[in-house]
Amino acid sequence: MKGFGDLYKYEKKKNKKAEFSKKELFNKAIEFHKRGKIQEATKYYQEIISQGCNNPIVFTNYGSILENIGKLNEAEIFHRKAIELNPNYAIAHSNLGNVLKDLGNLKNAEFSFRKAIELDPNFANAHSNLGNILRDFGNLKDAEICHRKAIKLNPNYAIAHCNLGNALKDLGKLKDAELSFRKAIELNPNLIFAHSNLGIILKDIDKLEEAEISTRKAIELFPDFANAHLNLGNIFRDKGKLEDAELSYRKAIEINPDYVEAYSNLAIILRDIDKLEEARICVDKIMCIRPWSILGSFSFNYLIKSD
Repeated sequence: MKGFGDLYKYEKKKNKKAEFSKKELFNKAIEFHKRGKIQEATKYYQEIISQGCNNPIVFTNYGSILENIGKLNEAEIFHRKAIELNPNYAIAHSNLGNVLKDLGNLKNAEFSFRKAIELDPNFANAHSNLGNILRDFGNLKDAEICHRKAIKLNPNYAIAHCNLGNALKDLGKLKDAELSFRKAIELNPNLIFAHSNLGIILKDIDKLEEAEISTRKAIELFPDFANAHLNLGNIFRDKGKLEDAELSYRKAIEINPDYVEAYSNLAIILRDIDKLEEARICVDKIMCIRPWSILGSFSFNYLIKSD
């Protein structure tokens, strides 16, 4: 979860006309950013920066936009610039942590989140972000503690409830995880990952009808959510609806042509409905994408048993 810098109050009174112009540009950038008008916000952030800017909020907000469009290396530069301008700006440290996590630099991401918390112990976003890193490290108990701290600081923080559900799921606490995902959805009915993850939990506890409803809701909210299509295929497989499962796996692959797990699950379904040549094509595709894939070897061995 990214932090967001808000309206900035200039203290300096020099060159009032120029400062007022920058304030107008800044406030327009913030207004458009809050409304989700990213193209317009980007234009104003870039204009402020081109005029010469020492406002850390501008740099970290613009860095967050760059992160959202996949320009991670550029985003890192802008968040670091914000920190250079204000080393005590907790939001910038947390935003930098998000970028470093996406870049796979987990240790430095952890350091950034811990620094944000050191600067602002009541920064709920940073606590939950740290929890996600600790989960990635397999430190699930501490991850749970971090997410619960975030929720204590902000009980209406839907993403923290969703993140807590993920940690609880990994800990094998499926009922508690279900409750966390349901709470996240109660707080934010449009939280895609909460619906999808709830569907996974419901499938795992054999509530297949409810699992299908939750997963379909995730797809309704985000039709190109490949993982949700994969999960829907898994639900159909468990319900014995193999043709529907096949369609769901193919949709996941259509969205993400390099989705190894979808090819593996599709290969098994195709084998079970006697489409062996198509199944072998799936296995070959897995080995092309990921030659060292355990899933590819598993699918291959599964196919051999049919011969």
